[in-house]
Amino acid sequence: MKLGIGDDCALLKIDPTEEIAITSDMLVSGRHLFPDASPEWLGWKALAVNLSDLAAMGAKPLGFTLALALPEPNPSWLEAFSSGLFVIANEYNCPLVGGDTTAGPLNICITAFGSIPRDKAIRRSGALEGDDIWISGTVGDARLTLATLRHEIELSKDDLALIEARMHQPTPRVNLGLALKEVANSALDISDGLLGDLKHILRLSNKDAEIFLERIPKSATLRKQTPEIQNQYSANGGDDYELCFTAPSDKRDVITKISADLNLLLTQIGNIKSMQHSAPEILIVGRDGKALNAQEANLLLKSFDHFA
Repeated sequence: MKLGIGDDCALLKIDPTEEIAITSDMLVSGRHLFPDASPEWLGWKALAVNLSDLAAMGAKPLGFTLALALPEPNPSWLEAFSSGLFVIANEYNCPLVGGDTTAGPLNICITAFGSIPRDKAIRRSGALEGDDIWISGTVGDARLTLATLRHEIELSKDDLALIEARMHQPTPRVNLGLALKEVANSALDISDGLLGDLKHILRLSNKDAEIFLERIPKSATLRKQTPEIQNQYSANGGDDYELCFTAPSDKRDVITKISADLNLLLTQIGNIKSMQHSAPEILIVGRDGKALNAQEANLLLKSFDHFA
C-alpha cells in the first residue's frame, strides 16, 4: 500500500504482473444479523465474508474499505466492533484503507481488494467435464446454529459452543485459495448454500454435476441430528464460507498434500459432467446409490434468496 487513511483516496501500488480482485458484501440488521448480535463478532464476520470471496479466486488480500451506518454513535459498541474487525484484518494482513460513516439502521458494507498473478484467477466458468468437485471443511453448522438461536432445534450448551463460531466468526480459506491457483479449474465460496452455489459454477461453465450426498462432510454435532436435517443443512444451509472447487482427477494427490499442509479437511463430493439439456442440472445420489427423485432433490437445491 502506498497511501492509507487520511486523504481523499487510498493508493495501492500495483505490480504490472498482477491483477486486482475487488469484492463487496453487506451485513444488514434484521436481514443478515440479529439486532442484538455481538459487535465483536460482527466486526470479524463483516471482513471474513469478503476475504472468503478473495480466497475463492486465489487472491492475496491487500486492504479494505468500510462503510458503516449506525442508529447512534455508541463508543462501547464501536470499540468491540473494531476489536473483532482488526483481529481478523491483522491475521490476514489486510489493512483498513478508508471508508465512510453515517446515521441510519445498522448496515455494514466492506469492499476488499486482493492481488492475483495475471491470468491466474480461479473463475467460476472454468469447470471441465471429468473434474472432481471438492469442498473444504464441513458444512451445515452455521445453519444448525441459526436454527438453535431461532428455537427451531434444541442443542445442549456444549454442542452449541462447539459450532456457533461457524456462524458468527467464519474462517476465510485464504491460504487454500492461494494454494489452488495452479490446481483448481473453478471455485467459489459457499455463502448461500452448497448446492445452490455450485449451480453458479455449472451455469457459467455449461456443465452438469453428480453429487454423492453421503460424502458431504458434516461435523459430529450436525451428525447427531436426523438424516433429513443433516442433508438439508449441509446441502443448502448457507453461511458456511468454505470453498467449493473443481479440479482434474489427476490432481488428487496434490490436493491431498494441500489438505495435509494446511491441516484442513478437503473432501471430494462429486464430479462434473457434460450438460445434457438446455440448463445445468445436479444429479444427487443418495445413500443407496440411487438418484433422489425430483421432489427430494428440489428440497436440497434451494439456497438463500436475498430478496425473499
